[in-house]
Amino acid sequence: MAVVPSSLADALHDRYTLERELGAGGMATVYLARDLKHDRDVALKVLRPELAAVLGAERFLQEIRISAKLDHPHILTLIDSGAVDGFLYYVLSFVRGESLRDKLNREKQLGIEEALAITKQVASALDYAHRQGVVHRDIKPENILIQEGEAVVADFGIALAVREAGGPRLTESGLSLGTPQYMSPEQATGGRELDARSDVYSLAAVVYEMLAGEPPHTGPTVQAVIAKLLTERPTRIRTVRDTVPEGVDTAVAKALAKVPVDRFAGAAEFAAALAVPGAGPTAGWRRRTRCGRRDRGRGAGPGWRTPRSPRHRRRRWPAHRARSPAAAAPAGS
Repeated sequence: MAVVPSSLADALHDRYTLERELGAGGMATVYLARDLKHDRDVALKVLRPELAAVLGAERFLQEIRISAKLDHPHILTLIDSGAVDGFLYYVLSFVRGESLRDKLNREKQLGIEEALAITKQVASALDYAHRQGVVHRDIKPENILIQEGEAVVADFGIALAVREAGGPRLTESGLSLGTPQYMSPEQATGGRELDARSDVYSLAAVVYEMLAGEPPHTGPTVQAVIAKLLTERPTRIRTVRDTVPEGVDTAVAKALAKVPVDRFAGAAEFAAALAVPGAGPTAGWRRRTRCGRRDRGRGAGPGWRTPRSPRHRRRRWPAHRARSPAAAAPAGS
């Protein structure tokens, strides 16, 4: 277990007691902390020193206030932020559960219903934020937390705050925001004017991983992943998991389109496409024929009855009648 830096603990001692490190990501290290004023556990995130060094603290804190205004049941609330002794930090409610990344590391793939339920909740959070003018820019399994069976999205507005506060200095530093496996093509190529469709792409990449067991594009290096992201179409989900409904596969493929205009306009539209009733038969699913029997089409296995044609039924009818003495007797006998 990583030791909490004494300099950080000393800097925050009058407001928070840092108990232990919970994890570290590309932009920040997160600690379990005790809020001394309100006597509660919180998640305190401290930006990486090299990132904090190129940001203007005042601008970062100004930008991050935007996300503090977001109020939605599937958005993790920002409750504090600040700068002290060279550290830039922000504080979120502590979720007593696990991240979607933890869950995927353990299970690799999720059941279809569970994956779609998580997607619906995340899409609801994104749709709300987009209507407030906030694009997340870093949707990934690490930023989706599961508590009591409900999905909660963390770090809303953080990537944007870092981007706006860093400005040209961030580009010059070579620091990268976002995670290549879940970046939209326009984000991967450095686009600044990202809209809701970029988050739709990232969410679709998460859905893809929940169902297929890995992100749509993988590679040994960041450059290799981005090269695939820009030039290759991902393998369709049903190629690797044929129990996924065709409609779900088609919706995810559309959301992963390389050109924004070819995707869904927003997260709500994507979620609606995933939820269309009878989205399509899947391998192994039973379907009804016009004759009312269930079959799997040609080549049905043992125990499955293939419907007979009307002509076939007519051909068998006389033999059936002949077996009945009453029916075979001449009229008037």
